[in-house]
Amino acid sequence: MNGDDFLAARFEEHRPHLRAVAYRMLGSLSEAEDAVQEAWFKLERADTSGVANLGGWLTTVVGRVCLDLLRARVARREDPMQDRDGREVRLPDPVIGGAQAIDPEHEILMADSVGIALMIVLETLSPAERLAFVLHDLFSVPFDEIAPVLGRTSASTRQLASRARRRVQGAAPAPDADLALRREVVEAFLSAARGGDFDALLAILDPEVVARSDGGALRPGLVRHGATEVASGASAFGARFAGESRLVLVNGEPAVAVFAEGRPVSLAAFTVRGGRVVAMDIYTDPERLEALGLTA
Repeated sequence: MNGDDFLAARFEEHRPHLRAVAYRMLGSLSEAEDAVQEAWFKLERADTSGVANLGGWLTTVVGRVCLDLLRARVARREDPMQDRDGREVRLPDPVIGGAQAIDPEHEILMADSVGIALMIVLETLSPAERLAFVLHDLFSVPFDEIAPVLGRTSASTRQLASRARRRVQGAAPAPDADLALRREVVEAFLSAARGGDFDALLAILDPEVVARSDGGALRPGLVRHGATEVASGASAFGARFAGESRLVLVNGEPAVAVFAEGRPVSLAAFTVRGGRVVAMDIYTDPERLEALGLTA
C-alpha cells in the first residue's frame, strides 16, 4: 500500500464520524456528504506528518467547512417557515431506520438521541453557536481546538456553547426513554387518526403540541399549535390516507410513513414525552420523499 492509499484508508476509517458531525452541523445529508468530501480534498493537499490525532484534525476541518456553508446559507437569506413567535423553522433531512438492520453509518447518525426536535433547535442557532455546541457538547472536542476555527478565544467559545446549550435545553427537552412505549403512543395516534376519532386524538396530544410540515416546492410550510388545531388536521389527513402506512424510525424516533399507490405521500416523526405527543414533524415534499427511498 503506497502513501496515498494509506491516507485514503485512514480517511475512510473516520468517514462515518465526520458525516455524523457534518449532518448535525448542517441538517442536510447531501451537504454533509459534500463537506466530508471537501475535508478529503483538504487532507490530500495538507502536510499531516506532524498531526498526532488525525481524527481530531479532520473533525475541526469538517467543522470549518460546515461553518462556511452555514454562513453562506445565512447570506442567501432563505425564507423558511416561521412559528407563531416569528422564529424560523427548518425541517432537517430525516435519517430513516426500520425493523431491519440499520446501515452502520446511519447508526452513527442516529446515535445519542439526536432527534428531529433537537435538530430543528440547532437550525435556530447562529453558525458560531452551532459549531461550538455541536463540536463540544455532541462530540467532546475541547474548546481550545474549536476556538481557532471560529477565530475566538477559548473563553469566548465556551460562552457561545453555553448560550446554545441553554436554548437547546429550553426548546428541545429529552423525549421519553422507552422506545416501546413511544411506539405504542404513535400507534394509538395512527389508529385514532384513521378512525377520525377527535377525542382520542386530543387524549394522545399534549395541549401545547406543535406540528410542523415542510410543504414542498408547490406549497409553503406550515406550523400548527395546540392539541385542537393539530387534532383537526390529523383527523382530516388520517381519513384521506387510511390505507397503506408503516412504522419506521426517524432519527431514532418512532414515525409513520404513509403511501398512496405504493408511493410515499408523507412521513411524520413524533416526539413523545410524558406519554403524549409533544411534537410532530411532517415531510410531504414529493422530491424529498422520493430521495428517501421509502417503500410500502
